[in-house]
Amino acid sequence: MRHPRPDGQDPYQEVLVSPRYLAGSNGNGEAGFAPVAHWPHHHLDDGPCQLLVTSPDQRVRIGWFGDDFELWKITAAQDALSAPRWTATFNHVTPAEIVAGLTTALAHDYAEADPYEDDALFLTNPPHRWSDAVRPLTDAGWTRDGGAERGTVEIIAPDGQAGILIDNRRSRPDGEAVELWAGPPGWGTRAEVLFSARTPEHLITATAAAMADPAPIVRERHQLERTMKHLVTLTPVNQTAEPLPPVPRAPRAPTPLDVRRTAVTQALHRAAHLPQTAADLRVMAARSRTATATRGRPSSPGPALTAKPLANPSVSRRSR
Repeated sequence: MRHPRPDGQDPYQEVLVSPRYLAGSNGNGEAGFAPVAHWPHHHLDDGPCQLLVTSPDQRVRIGWFGDDFELWKITAAQDALSAPRWTATFNHVTPAEIVAGLTTALAHDYAEADPYEDDALFLTNPPHRWSDAVRPLTDAGWTRDGGAERGTVEIIAPDGQAGILIDNRRSRPDGEAVELWAGPPGWGTRAEVLFSARTPEHLITATAAAMADPAPIVRERHQLERTMKHLVTLTPVNQTAEPLPPVPRAPRAPTPLDVRRTAVTQALHRAAHLPQTAADLRVMAARSRTATATRGRPSSPGPALTAKPLANPSVSRRSR
């Protein structure tokens, strides 16, 4: 049974949350797995990874750790038995809709890849520049922070509640090179996305684009951290939209069929008022004879009528 909170709001009411990077997780990974729903799914009962979705050749692996701080772990390798070329992790606060930015790009890359070649887009080496990777963010108004450490670049959202930190020092090939973050510091408030150094640039760009997308995402009120609600805009989902009023139609011109139907209807109406039996016909004939015989005779005045005098009394009345 749902119990409303003291403020009178239904905790299970669905709301649109904006900006999306502060919406947090809704507790399941459906949105992140949707782009690869056609890939093999492996439900694991033992171990921290509860669901593993892989490309058909198992070069791409997407793991969901339902109870860990590191909720998502995505890797790509040269083949099913090789060590990962790169790794991307998303913590438990990151909205799955942002994970979908990466999984959508991976599904597209795999569909375009030649299974007999080693030049799949999801395995390409990133270039030594950062401007292209963050273009979706700068196009959305994010600006560079001049206070970043030497050898790093940081781009901050206009509200100051999200950013991307790029480490150009790259001390190790498998080291963390790019971090996307959103929300104030804290275990339950800050979303974190980490990419290792050899992650292809276009995959980082796809994830950043999903983060900067202005479209809100749906959450139930109780799924939002209380300390985050003053940072977001909540709009109740309209579940009972009023129907639009009917559009009046202009009258159409009658068709030949309409004209014939009208003529038939009128004929039937007249026929209904004609005498139907021999007795009716005799009565109708008698009435006709009586009316003809009385047309030549002046009718006697009724009780309320009096004879009018002639206009000229000297002129005699003509006899019949």
